[in-house]
Amino acid sequence: MRVQSLTLAAAGAALLAPTTLPVPTPALAASGERHRITASDLLDRVADCAQVSKGRYRTDAYTAATVPVCGTRQAVFWKADLDVDCDGRATAHCNRAADPAFTATTAYQQSNGRHLNAETLPYIVVPAPSGRWDHRASGVRGGSVAAVIYKDRVQYAVVGDTGPRDIIGEASYATARGLGVNPDPRVGGVPSGVTYIVFKDSTVKPIEDRAAAEEEGKRLAAQFIGVGDGVDVGVGGDVGDRGGDDVRDGAGVRDGGGDG
Repeated sequence: MRVQSLTLAAAGAALLAPTTLPVPTPALAASGERHRITASDLLDRVADCAQVSKGRYRTDAYTAATVPVCGTRQAVFWKADLDVDCDGRATAHCNRAADPAFTATTAYQQSNGRHLNAETLPYIVVPAPSGRWDHRASGVRGGSVAAVIYKDRVQYAVVGDTGPRDIIGEASYATARGLGVNPDPRVGGVPSGVTYIVFKDSTVKPIEDRAAAEEEGKRLAAQFIGVGDGVDVGVGGDVGDRGGDDVRDGAGVRDGGGDG
């Protein structure tokens, strides 16, 4: 009876003892945990602008100069339209018949010396160096890695061409397609709502390696939002082959192609 009483007493004490609740696990703290990078993640990091350009850019030939180039320690960025660049090698959708402003050259070339293929390679266009802004001084060159965001989609790309010194907001046919934007160089693109983030001192070699740009873009984007290398592709992160879906018209008219 004594043993039974002691057992019951111990059991009662255990029930009355304070319970230790499990500590919530931080969503991003676990080593090796994979965080799904979204458009919102990246846009949150570029909500404020510390301007690095000495002036602002127009988005099209006859618009006011309203777009600054902004900077952080890790990247430069701007928010503009998306005009479709088809320059480079002639293809079924990028040629003189499809694009009156088509030129068969790009400022940067593939490892074999050929010009880039705008239809298959996601790339962006940066303004040619000027007193307003010299992209090279910001650690941006041909092959630098970029994240382009439109609505809930992210398309990783490389810097592949240069454009007019006073205009900003242009990307390749493949970039537009990957973002769900109409890639037609005549009537496609979008008039606003596109964010371009270029990671400083980054590079993809060879420049035409789309898969490498995708992987490096995800890695740099993770560092940019502060979650390290444990990442997964976000919404629209690898959507280049979805091109025909969810497209819209409305880009403005650009005064000619790139300087390259």
